[in-house]
Amino acid sequence: MKTTRNGRYCPRMSTLGLPALILGASFLMAACAGVPAPTEQMALSTAAVTRATGAGGSETAPAEMQMARDKLDRAKLAMTKEDYDTARGLAEEAQVDAQLAEAKARSGKAGKAAAELQESIRVLREELNRKNK
Repeated sequence: MKTTRNGRYCPRMSTLGLPALILGASFLMAACAGVPAPTEQMALSTAAVTRATGAGGSETAPAEMQMARDKLDRAKLAMTKEDYDTARGLAEEAQVDAQLAEAKARSGKAGKAAAELQESIRVLREELNRKNK
């Protein structure tokens, strides 16, 4: 039985103690949980930079590749400092920059292939015209 300072029974005090304790423990657990490390996003971003490099992004889109690498390096640094919000944001930006570089590289290659095909068609037409005369 809970009593107050003057020795009287106070039912209110006993009913408030447990919920307050549970609420306080919940806040403490939530504060300790924090933000999870963005390991999956870091892997995706690293893979995107690797793909873009393999596609020729460094030659076709050097500015985008440099931005992607810089942001990925800063994301790795933020990971070591356990600043996971910053790391996630930078990793996402690095992934987008790398994807843009890859798209530019593939677009450039496709453009070159189309130009070569057009030149081949032109040469074949000239040969056909010479043989038909």
